[in-house]
Amino acid sequence: MISPETIEKIKERMALAHVYEEDLDESFILGSGPGGQKVNKTSSTVRLHHQPSGLAVRCGSGRSREDNRWLARRELAEKILERDQAEVSERRKREEKIRRQKRRRSRRQQAKMLDDKHHNSEKKAARRPVSPEE
Repeated sequence: MISPETIEKIKERMALAHVYEEDLDESFILGSGPGGQKVNKTSSTVRLHHQPSGLAVRCGSGRSREDNRWLARRELAEKILERDQAEVSERRKREEKIRRQKRRRSRRQQAKMLDDKHHNSEKKAARRPVSPEE
């Protein structure tokens, strides 16, 4: 049985992920797996579909339908938060890359780059075919 404190924590996570009860489609599916006849005969597995995000989760880890309802809500909220965090992280990476690309080089870096270019041009000049002198 899930405690009232756990239910409150799940509700907080749902609020943080902007998951509201009116946005959820909840359906119950026949369970499977260990648990015997009780699990195989009752519809204790919960399927939640969050309409705004299009995400769906299934939870049938427990034998109790009520426990599975709350566990599915927690899983859905975690999935949404994880996806949002990944989007923010990707955006920060792109912004940082552009900032580094636009940054001016120091004099030391410029001098080193020019030395490397000069060295490469000398190598390429050495590869040219020798022109026959008449």
